[in-house]
Formats: sequence, structure tokens, C-alpha cells
Amino acid sequence: MTKQKILWTLIALLSVATAASGVADTVAEDYAQAALKRALVTFAAARTLNGVISVVQSTEVGVGVTVSIGQVLDPINDLVERFSAVMLVAASSLGLQSVLLKMTSATGITVALVFAAVFAIAALWWPQSTERRYAATASRLLLVMLCIRFIVPALVVGTNLVTDTFLAAEQVEATAALEGTSRRIEELNEGVEVPAAPDQSLLDRLSSAIDESLETINISQRLGELKENAANATEHIVQLIVLFVLQTILLPLAFIWLLIELLKGVAARLTAK
Repeated sequence: MTKQKILWTLIALLSVATAASGVADTVAEDYAQAALKRALVTFAAARTLNGVISVVQSTEVGVGVTVSIGQVLDPINDLVERFSAVMLVAASSLGLQSVLLKMTSATGITVALVFAAVFAIAALWWPQSTERRYAATASRLLLVMLCIRFIVPALVVGTNLVTDTFLAAEQVEATAALEGTSRRIEELNEGVEVPAAPDQSLLDRLSSAIDESLETINISQRLGELKENAANATEHIVQLIVLFVLQTILLPLAFIWLLIELLKGVAARLTAK
């Protein structure tokens, strides 16, 4: 019984010191801001790619037969728009974490935790007759306040530790690849439009026909490169969707489940006592 009192006392004192110092909040906020910045960079890359595709789709190439190079990008267009929506939700989720961190670190929550800790220590170490009546209640109250005060920082830190260890490098690499794809598509689209030829002599027409033949070969090569870039972009978009869904949905749910199970186990042991 004395060991249990000492353990709960240490928990109460440590929780008050941590809450008052704001160490956990600072670390969690740093993680949340870094994750939000990565998400916003990826979201900007998605919107840029979407804009580039829209411009390319309006480009017409007239070499014998009118060819719309935008048709090459049709399969990826819808995917980019959906990806932009996913990234908006992911960025909003990460922004919400920062808001929740500010709420749980508010002075009122910290003061309530201090009162719960003082009540728990007093109930645990008061004379035996009083202890049995209030110790369990005080311990439960302290547990509830610990959950309210630290569950969001614990969730943010835990999620981002996993993300930084296993996912962040892939996110940055895939985002950079998307940005590179946007630049390459813009470069391939430059100078693709062929102006209408004015009235020409026979020699000029022959020269124009040769130029057009060369231009046709060049455009065919450009279309092939566009298809290749579109395929690469699709791969990176799918990869980023998986990574951000894992970071903003699956990992937080997993950590919440683990924390709930941990609290249920502590509460069960407390009730058994």
C-alpha cells in the first residue's frame, strides 16, 4: 500500500512539474508545426501541378492534325484534384492539433490539474480512516485530469515521432518529385504551339514542310515525355495519399486506442485496490 502511495505521489508531482514548465507543450507544438509545414508544402505542390495541367490542357498543336497534348494528362487530372482535397483535409487536421494543444495547455486546465494532484496527495497520506473514503476518488480525478491535460501532447508527439522516423523522408522526396514534375511539364509545354504559316512560295512551302516534319517528331517526343511524367506523378501522388492518411488518420487513431487501453488498465487496477 505504501508503494502505491509513493507511486501516485510521484505521478502527481511529476505531472504538475511537467504541466507548469510547459516542456511537453513546447515539444508537441514544434512537432505539430513541422508536420503542418510539410503538409502545406505538399498541398501547394498539388495545386501548382493542377494549375499546370489546366494550362497544358488548353494548348492546341496544329501540325497536320490538331493534337491536344492536354489529353495525355486527362488520366491524372482527376487524381490531382482529389489529391488536393486530401491534402486540404490533412493540413486542416494538423492545424487542428495545434488548436487543441493551445486549449489543453490553457492556464485553467493546468490549475485544475494542480488541485487534482494536491487532493490526491492529501487523500493518500491523510489518516487511515479518511484515506479509504477519498483515496480512490482522488486518484480517479487525477487520472482524468492527466488525460485531459496530456492526451493531446502525447498523441502529437507519439504520432510525429513515428512519422519523422519512418515517413517524413518519403514525404519530402515525393513532394519534391511532384514539384519537379510540374516544372518539366511546363518546360515541355513551352514553344509547343505552332503558328499558322503565312502565304509562301513553293520553296518556302517545301522548307515549311520539312520544318513541320521535324516539329512532328519533336512533338511526338514531347508527348512521350509528358506521358512518362504523368505516370511518375501518379505514382508519387498515390504514395503521398497513403503517407498522409497514415499520419493524420490511422496513426492518431492507433495512439488514441493505446492510450484508452492504458487508462482502462490503470483504472481497473485502481478499482481492484
